[in-house]
Amino acid sequence: MKFTRFSAIVAAVTMTAISQAAYASDLFRMEGFGPVSRAMGGTAVAYDIGGAGMMTNPATLSLMAPGSEFQLWLDVVTSDITVENLSTKENVSSDDHSNNRGPYLAPQMAYTYQSGSLVFGAGIFAPSGLGTEYGNSSFLSRATGGIDTGLEISSRLFVLNIPFTLSYKVNNRLTVGLGIEAVWQGMNMEMLLGADQVGSLIGAGRVKGSLVPVLGGFPDLRGAHFGLSKNEPLSSGIDAWGFGGRVGLTYSVSNDTVLGAAYTMESIMEDMKGRASLTVVDGVLGNIGLRGNIKLRDFRMPAHAELGLSHRFNDHWMISIDVSQVFWKHAIKDLDVGFKSDGGDNIDILLPQNYRNQTIGSIGVAYRTGSWTLRAGGRISTQALRSDRLLGIIPAITKKHLSMGLSYDFSKKNSFHFAYSHAFNESMDNSKLPNTSEPIRASHSQNNFIIAYSRKF
Repeated sequence: MKFTRFSAIVAAVTMTAISQAAYASDLFRMEGFGPVSRAMGGTAVAYDIGGAGMMTNPATLSLMAPGSEFQLWLDVVTSDITVENLSTKENVSSDDHSNNRGPYLAPQMAYTYQSGSLVFGAGIFAPSGLGTEYGNSSFLSRATGGIDTGLEISSRLFVLNIPFTLSYKVNNRLTVGLGIEAVWQGMNMEMLLGADQVGSLIGAGRVKGSLVPVLGGFPDLRGAHFGLSKNEPLSSGIDAWGFGGRVGLTYSVSNDTVLGAAYTMESIMEDMKGRASLTVVDGVLGNIGLRGNIKLRDFRMPAHAELGLSHRFNDHWMISIDVSQVFWKHAIKDLDVGFKSDGGDNIDILLPQNYRNQTIGSIGVAYRTGSWTLRAGGRISTQALRSDRLLGIIPAITKKHLSMGLSYDFSKKNSFHFAYSHAFNESMDNSKLPNTSEPIRASHSQNNFIIAYSRKF
């Protein structure tokens, strides 16, 4: 009963604090779940990473030591994001301009219970996200013709996964795993489109609705701004629930070598919905706002497939290697935005994204001596985002990571874990309509930390 009450309290705190999480690594996905995987370059498919294994390969739960285990960890994410106007050489940094921006904290937890050959796992994870905050006075808040609008420019996406997992040890060599999960997505966004961007989208057939001729009727249209944000710790401007799932297996080639494979399905989500404002920027009339309902259609986290290998050289040294394919191309083609004003008029906009599928390679090594385990790893991916589709508020472009970490066993039941990963600075230019009016260069680097505690029963 005491443990049940404690878990309920932890879950409540996690649900509240996790809303602060906003980050981007492999596009929107984090580069490894839990302190063990994160320290070893994000590898996770073919060895025991604890309860976090339910987020990559559920079959690895059967590789855990007998008994039950509770893990609680805190992700701390700090990003360095800047956008430069290549024409004017102005720069703007994504800083803490608001109450729900970085540095970002993401508490997460997992519980596993073993009964014979069967292992059950459940947890709360924040596997994906993005966050930028540029304020209201930079060149990104300037409409066509150099008009300072004073409008906020920002973004915040986070995804919450609540998995329920089963892993079964078929025999001494083969384990199989299956997981289903509830998925929640929340998004804040403050985005300005210049008149030239709106015109480009209309010309490409990407804008329709009864508000289109209304926009054309303004005497000196300079831009349109969508605002769909809540400055609150848990709520977002728009959100939605859905579900997902994954399957996996491990096969022990020998006592020291394990192969693993896993597949995670593309999430099935409702449209993200909420209240929003559409502000028309006019050179004669100024800023004119409309309130209404907004939705973001068909925004999903992608399917991904992983293959992995781990090999233990002796009682001290181990190596793990993973190769992953992330199917972004099918998951997100456009940002499909629909707005309906309280007066009944509507506008639908398709902002092109056309993400590429992403290939990721990762490697990790571990050295154990006494009560200590030391880890290090690296990770490199192809670029999923196309440069001519770059948006200043979504600079999720990092591709290379190095990581390290350690674990210390206080006893057979209690352990402390730490992991650090660095995403090297990546830059990308875009000078093409419709996703930017001015030629821009976005730069993004990142430091992620995890501190964790695990308790065996």
